[in-house]
Amino acid sequence: MLIFLGILFAIAPSVVWMTIARTRLIGFTIGGTLLAGAGLLISVQQGWIDAPRPDAHLLFTALAPLLIACGAGLEGRHESPPPPQWTSRRNGAIGFLGTQFALTLAVGLLYALMISEGSDAPPSRALPSLPPGISMVSEGTSCGSSGCWRAAIVTSRDGLSRPEIIRELGLQQESCRSSGWLLDWRDVCVGARDNGENVIMYAGWGY
Repeated sequence: MLIFLGILFAIAPSVVWMTIARTRLIGFTIGGTLLAGAGLLISVQQGWIDAPRPDAHLLFTALAPLLIACGAGLEGRHESPPPPQWTSRRNGAIGFLGTQFALTLAVGLLYALMISEGSDAPPSRALPSLPPGISMVSEGTSCGSSGCWRAAIVTSRDGLSRPEIIRELGLQQESCRSSGWLLDWRDVCVGARDNGENVIMYAGWGY
C-alpha cells in the first residue's frame, strides 16, 4: 500500500501537467522532465538510490510546480489565448499541487521534530558494506543517555584476528557524514571496536 502511495505521489505532477499542457513540443519536454524526476524519486523511495527520502520528497514537491509554471508560461508565449475551460483546469492544478506541497511540508516538519528527540537509531543501511570474507553474526539497536545507535557483531570466515577485521572494514577511526540535506541535519557516525571477544561495528548519530 505504501509503495502504491509513493508511486502515486511521484507521478501526480506529471498527470497534472497532462491536463493543462497545450503544445506538443513544450508539453512533451516538461512532461518528460517530470517523469524523469518521478523515476528518481521512486528510486529513492525503493532504496535503489541512497538519498534521504524526506528531503527528496520535499525537493520534488517544491520543484515540480515551478517546472509546471515555467512550462505554462512558455506555452503562453507561443500559443493563442487558452480556451475558457483551460483556466478552470489550471486553477485545479494549482490547488492540487499547493495541497501536495503543504502536506509534504507538514509531514517534513513533523519528521524534523521527531528526529530532534533522538529516540531512533540509524537505519541498517547506515552500516558500511562488508568486504569479502567478513560476515555479520547479529544486528540490533540500543539506546542510552547519549542517544540511540545500531550495532552489529561481525566475524571473519578466513580466520582473521579482531584487529585485522577492523582494518579490513576500514574503520580504524570513526568517520561521520551528513545524514540529510534539509530536514535531517544530523551526522551519522560509523566505527568499529574490539570488546575483547568480538568486533562490534556501529552507527550512531552525531550532532
